[in-house]
Amino acid sequence: MSDHRAAVRHHTLRTGIVEFDNGAGSIIRVPCTIRDVSGTGARLALNSSLWVAEQFSLIFLSGLRKDCRVAWRKGRLLGSAFTEGCASPDEQAVMMTADEQSRHRLGIAARVKAARETRGYTEAQLAERIGVAPAFVSLAENGEADIPLYQLMHIADLLMVSLDGLVAGPAPNAEEFDAA
Repeated sequence: MSDHRAAVRHHTLRTGIVEFDNGAGSIIRVPCTIRDVSGTGARLALNSSLWVAEQFSLIFLSGLRKDCRVAWRKGRLLGSAFTEGCASPDEQAVMMTADEQSRHRLGIAARVKAARETRGYTEAQLAERIGVAPAFVSLAENGEADIPLYQLMHIADLLMVSLDGLVAGPAPNAEEFDAA
């Protein structure tokens, strides 16, 4: 599976604009619904049946502009891939609403907690091994604090799980972590 297809998508259903040059020097702007978004691309529902160029810019309501290429088409649905590769964490934060970010943080928290419990560590033991206060681990496992990437990498190594599994894996399940 390609990195684009494997990236976790966050359901959005918000308005955006597809912008492209029609080949005759005119810029065309087409409203769309951004159905979901990931760090590598977005799935769009076009609000019209107008043809869209293979290369275009996706403009979010926040003003963020991402250059894209068409990955697939199906009727008015359009799969797009960001041409510059993965969006930065700051860009991804702009692409998701506060509720979406909260759900994502809660998912990470649940997977970290499940992996920690499966490996038999207490919050205090995990905190000591990654060099943070036990209160931080408690806050992080309740989804009340963001865990920096370097600490997630350290946690993944310590608990013998993949970083991808912690950040974007399916809902926590003890058998997954036992297999790691």
